[in-house]
Amino acid sequence: MIRQKISETLKDAMRSKDEVKTTTLRMVNAAIKQKDIDVARGRGDEHIGEDEVLNLLQSLIKSRRESVELYRKGDRPDLAAKEEAEIAIISDFLPKQMGEDELKAAVKELVGSIGATSVKDMGKVMAALKANYAGQLDMTKASAVVKDVLAGK
Repeated sequence: MIRQKISETLKDAMRSKDEVKTTTLRMVNAAIKQKDIDVARGRGDEHIGEDEVLNLLQSLIKSRRESVELYRKGDRPDLAAKEEAEIAIISDFLPKQMGEDELKAAVKELVGSIGATSVKDMGKVMAALKANYAGQLDMTKASAVVKDVLAGK
């Protein structure tokens, strides 16, 4: 479903001669195809699953956010703006992101259902979050919330 939406949006961008969107979506398609080759074919599948596509999109966004930070430190606002435009385009394909309160509630629920009691159980909670809420949250922010909840804050 996401692949199809990306392809359709790419075609529309090409028709409207939107170069930034076209380039970004071509890069996204290439990353998905590379992941198909690296991961799915190793398992005997033809394609990676939707949740893996969502995780890939999030990792693409994360790398661009890091680049924006570096470009700003290096006084390159032009390159930072380009990366931010790519983030906006890629973000359109992710589901609605969880807010801070929703994230805390989800973490507390998972901690209770898993029976996590200390920070040692953080890996189990993070794996459950990733499985249940793929594409809906920033795992870096989630990690901090999980630490706080498990520490009793």
